[in-house]
Amino acid sequence: MAERNRKTLLVLSQVYVPDPASVGQHMADAAAELVQRGNHVVVLAAGRGYDDPSVKYKSRQIIDGVDIRRTPLSSFGKGSIALRLLGGISFMLQCIVRGLFVRRLSGIVVSTSPPMCSLAAIVIAMVRRVPITYWVMDLNPDQMIELGMTTEKSLPARIFNWINRRILNRAHSVVALDRFMAERLERKTAVSTRMAIMPPWPHDDHLDVVDHADNPFRAAHNLEGKFVIMYSGNHSIASPLTTILEAALQLQDVTQLVFMFVGGGLGKQEVEDVIVAHKPSNIISLPYQPLDQIKYSLSAADIHLVALGDSMIGIIHPCKVYGAMAVARPVLLVGPSPSHISDIIDEFDIGWQVAHGDVEGAIRAIRSILETPAEVLAERGTRARAAITESLSKEVLCGRFCDVIEGKSSPKTVERSRETASIGSV
Repeated sequence: MAERNRKTLLVLSQVYVPDPASVGQHMADAAAELVQRGNHVVVLAAGRGYDDPSVKYKSRQIIDGVDIRRTPLSSFGKGSIALRLLGGISFMLQCIVRGLFVRRLSGIVVSTSPPMCSLAAIVIAMVRRVPITYWVMDLNPDQMIELGMTTEKSLPARIFNWINRRILNRAHSVVALDRFMAERLERKTAVSTRMAIMPPWPHDDHLDVVDHADNPFRAAHNLEGKFVIMYSGNHSIASPLTTILEAALQLQDVTQLVFMFVGGGLGKQEVEDVIVAHKPSNIISLPYQPLDQIKYSLSAADIHLVALGDSMIGIIHPCKVYGAMAVARPVLLVGPSPSHISDIIDEFDIGWQVAHGDVEGAIRAIRSILETPAEVLAERGTRARAAITESLSKEVLCGRFCDVIEGKSSPKTVERSRETASIGSV
């Protein structure tokens, strides 16, 4: 197709690769797939890192055929709610100005990062008369209310809820990550006839199962003969790690056991504080790993830890579970049941679950895991990887997501993955 005749899809995402934040990487996967399908894709993203604003990206570049245009003064880090709001508002305003003048515009894709960016999508769509695909990655003000940062009747909460209703009513298609999130969205406004339910995919084109003996990550961090329980990715204050950290401190006598916390986020401070205060022999903290090295870091674990705050069901969707499954590792959930993670664990029989605050229960679960025969752990890991390759892979889910964007499948008739098929839709 001649370049001048291609229609343009506009992606609004404050975070985008090479920033390591998950939402940006998923947006990049979808954008690259849309380019492969013959679309011209323009991405408007922040010019600095989301977690670390000292990281500066090129103002314009092409990655995988995607035209990425970075906006200045639109990311000031996650040090406070005020800084995040300031960056989000600045990014939103710049998106409106730039988005109104994108040539041959045929559609807009926007997520909840940042939440107010959906207003930019609405303005651009109204002026340019194009459809919006709204990808709901998390829910606010729900998260802020549950964390005690605001109240339901506060001005910020009312503003966010007003924005939510506007984008949900205006969007041609809405994509929710799980059945619990879909139920919350439906309570905000009637949207089920325009909603697809599908989880985010693992970055399985970067993930392979690496044997411990062949893993340079394990060698580099002196993990030979160690049993590693790993938490990898964003450390969110919405999913505290207190229970597992307290269990780790009480398990220092188990010399072969190591707890690794890899990644960043506001919740990482809890890990750092424990290390400074107690100097534990069995806890290691590392930053985010490069995407091209992620198969080694994830495969270095024997068990992957996933956390979900008790009040966060349907509000956030920790997608680190899919990366763990892709490298054939069982999962230990610290969080509530039922939830989307407990659904996956129960359906595929790939792990264990303990409640927040139950330190003794966590210790018992970890000791039980250590006593589990290696072949049984391997069987659980094999089932986890099979679930990814059969129904939860990037190829399957990213393809379905792009079908929704292109209008090839209406949200109501999108074929569900095994996860969503077993639980139905709203």
